[in-house]
Amino acid sequence: MQPASDIVTVARPGRRTATRRRRHNLADRAWGASLSVLGVTVLVVAALIVAELWRVAKPLFATVGIVRFVTTSQWDVVRETYGALPYVYGTLVTSAIALVLAVPVSVGLALFLTEMSPPRFRSIVSFPISLLAGIPSVVYGLWGLFVLIPVLRKTVEPFLANALGFLPLFQGPRIGFGYLAAGTILAIMILPTITAIAIEVLRTVPLSLREAALALGATRWEMIRIAVLPYSRAGILGATILGLGRALGETMAVTMVIGNSPTIQASLFAPGYSLPAVIANEFAEASSATHTSALAALGLLLFAVTFLLNVAARVLVRISRRGPARVAA
Repeated sequence: MQPASDIVTVARPGRRTATRRRRHNLADRAWGASLSVLGVTVLVVAALIVAELWRVAKPLFATVGIVRFVTTSQWDVVRETYGALPYVYGTLVTSAIALVLAVPVSVGLALFLTEMSPPRFRSIVSFPISLLAGIPSVVYGLWGLFVLIPVLRKTVEPFLANALGFLPLFQGPRIGFGYLAAGTILAIMILPTITAIAIEVLRTVPLSLREAALALGATRWEMIRIAVLPYSRAGILGATILGLGRALGETMAVTMVIGNSPTIQASLFAPGYSLPAVIANEFAEASSATHTSALAALGLLLFAVTFLLNVAARVLVRISRRGPARVAA
């Protein structure tokens, strides 16, 4: 018969192991609970921001109405007549120009760095791309004033007017300030974000897909077109969403080059205005409660536009995720 002391000695390690497991479980539960609290806190903060904007903007909505505020164009502080349509138009136009200019360059640069460039050249090019993401927006605005505006006025806009002047987008006086300048600045600002995320997405493409395409006789470009891009298009679209989010909310750089004119014009050469720019320019000078309420309504409208565009983009991401599965099938 085994002594009792030996039985106790054998049982002790099991008790210690159970105690350690309980401690680990408690630590895991505490960590998960803290993350859950932080996640809920983010939602609560966003809800508080929306609630405060709604509280300040509610008097204007009660007087003018949400539909009339969004669909009218007159913004007169003296007569206390406020319409947000020119600012919504300017925000969407400049963001669209930024995506049109930035997405092809960003995706092409990401493909080059991941699929074609040698490792040494990749490290040299990656550094300035990362550096662009850390430059303050006011520096971009100053660069736009002293470098981009003269180039657009003297070279780019005359060329576009001569080549594509039959289109309404490229007609009118060529002053440099306007939608094209603001969109170009935004394109430069969102380019490092889209490029960096696209590079990480392209690196997740399995090597077997590339090798299979090359084994079937595909060229390098055909391999990228039929294997790499279909697999990574959901991630590239997600990178585009992040770039769009920054373009919609950018303030200082756009304010300095867009021209600050509350009008709606088809020409990209014309000056315009955006939602963040008008809030930054007029909030410090808002002397009446109605004016403050109108600026808060613009902030709420900017939040709504950003939210709706992100929801639409996420739907597109979900739809695009079905592509690789069909190809694999």
